[in-house]
Amino acid sequence: MSTMSLRKDHDLIEKVLKSMWATISLLNTGKTIPDIILMPVIDFTKNFTDVCHHSKEENSLFPELEKKGMSRTMGPIAVMLMEHDITRKIAKRMEESAQVYLKTGNSSQLITDMTEYINHVMQHLWKENNRLFIMADVALQDKKDQVNQSLHDVEQLKLKEIGKNREDYEKLAYELDKKISDIP
Repeated sequence: MSTMSLRKDHDLIEKVLKSMWATISLLNTGKTIPDIILMPVIDFTKNFTDVCHHSKEENSLFPELEKKGMSRTMGPIAVMLMEHDITRKIAKRMEESAQVYLKTGNSSQLITDMTEYINHVMQHLWKENNRLFIMADVALQDKKDQVNQSLHDVEQLKLKEIGKNREDYEKLAYELDKKISDIP
């Protein structure tokens, strides 16, 4: 499948979203979330989800779908691009509210922003997994190796630009649950 790499990204993103839900639960009960947990989550939303994953779609998958006749200005690609922009805006607000929380201990806006981010991204991932990626796998069947290589190349470039690697983010996603469950 030409979307396998993107589906793996979605699995990783969903792991972090589940940890964010757990974080919200802790914040709602008055627990303190340390910056060593909160800031890597913010980094993940900004750099892995947006810079890496969205770039793979926007710079590789979407252009290939356009070559197959899918419009960038209307239809699924246009919706995904609009939703990527919304994700960026919510993530920026979430980063700001995380900074306020870390300085003041006031978690109300952070809880609101994290909830909005999770709900938005979960709906977005569902649309991609259950609509766009199915269409893409059919449309790009004859170019799957080329698309997979392009997705890989974009990922490597974007991660190099931010000074990270995929293993850093995979480790974070898998360790967050443990770190959150260890909060007293």
